[in-house]
Amino acid sequence: MNGATLPGDPPGGRRAVAVWSIGVAVYFVAVIFRTSLGVAGLDAADRFHVNASALSTFSILQLLVYAGMQIPVGLLVDRLGTKKVLSIGAVLFTAGQLGFAFSPSYGTALASRALLGCGDAMTFISVLRLGTRWFPARRGPLVAQLAGLVGMAGNLISTLVLARLLHSVGWTPAFAGSAFAGAVVLVLTLLFLKDHPEGHEPEPSSHQGAAYVRRQIVAAWREPGTRLGMWVHFTTQFPAMVFLLLWGLPFLVQAQGLSRATAGELLTLVVLSNMVVGLVYGQIVARRHEARLPLALGTVAATAVMWALTLVWPGDHAPMGLLVALCVVLGACGPASMLGFDFARPANPPERQGTASGITNMGGFIASMTTLFAIGVLLDATGDDYSVAFSAVFVLQLLGVTQIFRLRGRAARRERERLVASRVETVHVPA
Repeated sequence: MNGATLPGDPPGGRRAVAVWSIGVAVYFVAVIFRTSLGVAGLDAADRFHVNASALSTFSILQLLVYAGMQIPVGLLVDRLGTKKVLSIGAVLFTAGQLGFAFSPSYGTALASRALLGCGDAMTFISVLRLGTRWFPARRGPLVAQLAGLVGMAGNLISTLVLARLLHSVGWTPAFAGSAFAGAVVLVLTLLFLKDHPEGHEPEPSSHQGAAYVRRQIVAAWREPGTRLGMWVHFTTQFPAMVFLLLWGLPFLVQAQGLSRATAGELLTLVVLSNMVVGLVYGQIVARRHEARLPLALGTVAATAVMWALTLVWPGDHAPMGLLVALCVVLGACGPASMLGFDFARPANPPERQGTASGITNMGGFIASMTTLFAIGVLLDATGDDYSVAFSAVFVLQLLGVTQIFRLRGRAARRERERLVASRVETVHVPA
């Protein structure tokens, strides 16, 4: 489908950009809230008097809820449309951020992060669906990468702005003040967002309760492209997610002896690298669809090499140049994970895009959740030996790469068959 305009493609244009931007703004705020704990990990440990394992539970629970919600959210998006699901998500993640601001205990803070994770889970799949409804199919890879880029901008705001607020005005004012952004994007969504352009309404489908749910999930899962997309997302996303979401700051401060300010600058470098690489990957895949898998596997290999060098470097601390290189490479993990959706998207018809995206999106968050937990447990078991704890990254990368190689042939054959069928359909469309 490289560069082809398919029958029924939406027109795109300025109005598409305006509507899509509202959806992306919701996702932007959700990412700020999601990653806010990454700059507040050490503060949270002091505030709630918890150890590394208990601290990791915040992010694990948040990601557990997020991952568990992906298929239900995909089904909801396919059934209810983007506007309703994004509105519900904005209400939930704003309530979760407010609850976290005022939580008096570890238990209530956990409940607040779970609520935040539930709302956050409703955003990205909705934005992907919005893109497929408003832009031509040939723009899909670039639009998806741009959405991911905006999400990383939210991470940047969390790293730069929220971190400073936290240390200048304190815990409650910083988190409660940030929740105002959630209310703003909710209003914008309710007033201005539309699910699709006029004349491009989806075909009505008969929803038959549990039978419909089973059909959607089974049909999406049977497609090798969906499963390959999930494993690409699984293998590529989690190293950077774990680093930014929780363990990057403690690793750089406690294991590498850096100041908080310097560590924050390195976290910012991960985000900036992500934004640059996202633009590059989006342009490459839009022009050369076959570049998807080499880009994904190349990112996995580079990440493994940089982590190995960092963890086995002789002496107490790795040199700053190596840490900078590690952070630059980690920045490619987010854009590489977006390539998973470029395998799932052409494997599924429009009415199943939400469900397929949900399955794909589960991959990276399951890997992130598993690694967050493993690192926390290993740190407690080894007396904060980060070299041993971060070795969990290699185990999950090996599992993911094995599955990618197992599925890549079948997915490529199915995609070629669909491409031939779409060309035949285009030829026979009446003028």
